[in-house]
Amino acid sequence: MTNPVNLADKLSQISTYWDPHVVADYNSNDVMVVKFQGAFPFHLHEDTDDFFLVLKGEMIMDLEGASHPVKSGEIYVVPKGVTHRPRAEHECKVLLIEPKGEPNTGDPATAAAKPRL
Repeated sequence: MTNPVNLADKLSQISTYWDPHVVADYNSNDVMVVKFQGAFPFHLHEDTDDFFLVLKGEMIMDLEGASHPVKSGEIYVVPKGVTHRPRAEHECKVLLIEPKGEPNTGDPATAAAKPRL
């Protein structure tokens, strides 16, 4: 990567929810931006933690038996093997970091593609 990435500009190009787009590579990870609204299905990642940085808005991270609000400027890391579900009542803009090839649902059969912006 030889130029800065403007996250607001990249997010303005996304018109769908729960559709992560790769904006940069970091070691063996995809750095992605995504918009949330509504609830994502409960899922887990067996072999990797799940990193969320809320850029704008607020999301709720539901775990089995607990829910945690995550506000703009805050991060939440779901440990590997923990069933979770992000959700947002209103549009929320989020930066994600995941290992390359990690399905966003933890299951390749139900995962969304990760196009590059």
